[in-house]
Amino acid sequence: MAENKQQAEQLDVLAATQSVIKKALDKLGYPDEMYELMKEPIRMLTVRIPVKMDDGSTNIFTGYRAQHNDSVGPTKGGVRFHPSVTEKEVKALSIWMSLKAGIVDLPYGGGKGGIICDPREMSFRELERISRGYVRAISQIVGPTKDIPAPDVFTNSQIMAWMLDEYSRIREFDSPGFITGKPLVLGGSHGRESATAKGVTICIREAAKKKGIDLDGARVVIQGFGNAGSFLAKFMHDAGALVVGISDAYGGLYDPDGLDIDYLLDRRDSFGTVTKLFRDTISNQELLELDCDILVPAAIENQITEANADRIKASIVVEAANGPTTMEATRILTERDVLLVPDVLASAGGVTVSYFEWVQNNQGYYWTEDEVEGKLEAVMVGSFENIYNLARVRKVDMRLAAYMIGVRKMAEASRFRGWV
Repeated sequence: MAENKQQAEQLDVLAATQSVIKKALDKLGYPDEMYELMKEPIRMLTVRIPVKMDDGSTNIFTGYRAQHNDSVGPTKGGVRFHPSVTEKEVKALSIWMSLKAGIVDLPYGGGKGGIICDPREMSFRELERISRGYVRAISQIVGPTKDIPAPDVFTNSQIMAWMLDEYSRIREFDSPGFITGKPLVLGGSHGRESATAKGVTICIREAAKKKGIDLDGARVVIQGFGNAGSFLAKFMHDAGALVVGISDAYGGLYDPDGLDIDYLLDRRDSFGTVTKLFRDTISNQELLELDCDILVPAAIENQITEANADRIKASIVVEAANGPTTMEATRILTERDVLLVPDVLASAGGVTVSYFEWVQNNQGYYWTEDEVEGKLEAVMVGSFENIYNLARVRKVDMRLAAYMIGVRKMAEASRFRGWV
């Protein structure tokens, strides 16, 4: 019974996140009151959004916006449209955003939003109505100096454009800094769409150096072929790596000689689905256990668990998804000398370039793609080195080291403000 409870807690993303935050704060010597402040968002809003559907009926959707901690600055984080969105998940994701901002030293706390819906079953106009309805529902607690949304699962630059337009109508002035991940013509930044994958690529390159693996010819498996996974597959392919496996929600593809990534990218649909076009597919579970040098979980939570961690053959695991590896699996992989680059570091490229976009909006001066990529490179390499070195010095895994660095700035700001 106790064992079942422990497994349930590991699969509970909020409980798992809270347990690592507690360890990180304890290692840094903060009192229990600091953990009490950090373990939940300071603000959690639940909204109900009525949407007129194309058939004339009205559907009522539930949405959330969590603001974890604004001691450092405004909160920042994406909005996801997905049928499995939960309040607990949104809370956990807002905490992860705080940690990411701390890791790459941005003047932000973490925020996150979500709407329980399935955009794959909605028309273009229905998506516009739900996007605008969400902004109307949360408009009082968001803004360029309060909380700055961005794209996430099943949302994109078009949805950000509708949200920006709705917010500008409500406030009666143009506010490009209200939201990031916008189209370039509305104040978006070069490099934003591929920023998460670019950050993951930099982490893979740095991890490969530490393990003495040459990226040219390295065998890479990527679980997930959405925005991050597909860009990543292209970047790895262009770097000379052999992408031997990819997958989407319907299954995986494997070729020990390397997949034709350009062919797959050309045939994927707007939701990153491509495996339905093939007969000889494997399961996502089989994909994770393929023989490879580098494994990148870029799909959903809890993919590498206590049940399969000892069968992972990769020597490097880089988490592009949020929470793909449980705490127990992290322990098993670390003991097996697998270099695990945690999600809060690996996927921080997105929030970093979102910050660049916000800065450009605030100053009204826009950078070239080369400038954005150069700044992202410097931030990600520096952050990787900080976490890798702390893990070695303090003899902890990379995840705990990342949490220690990520939580420190927030904790210090909260202490100086007199909150704790």
